[in-house]
Amino acid sequence: MGVLASASPKFDRRGLSGPALRTFFRIAEEWKLSPQEQMTLLGVTASSTFFGWKKSQEVALPKDTLERISYILGIWKALQILLPNEASADAWVKKPNEAPLFNGRSALDRMLSGQVADLFVVRQYLDAQRGGLA
Repeated sequence: MGVLASASPKFDRRGLSGPALRTFFRIAEEWKLSPQEQMTLLGVTASSTFFGWKKSQEVALPKDTLERISYILGIWKALQILLPNEASADAWVKKPNEAPLFNGRSALDRMLSGQVADLFVVRQYLDAQRGGLA
């Protein structure tokens, strides 16, 4: 085994998938997301796959989906820190935002583009707000 093999840690997708999905579905409930919005955020197009994941989290999610959930969890956590009122934190994702990143649209509108990069950008924006870098 070379250096590259040891530089890339192996992680247990099946072991992470159940907790990741349970966390995602709790956040989706708090944010009052429709099934279609949830599917878009997860990057899944087949409703049968989505409802299968809702029914049983005993799956090995694709790396892309785990990455998406990671960003969403980071967004949720940043909002809990920035807006200690839970209702305000949960409502923020749907409120129009005048920051240049959002152009008067909501963070959810940005995240629903379907691109992982947009989840990253919203997470980065909130992290900068927490650190005073924005």
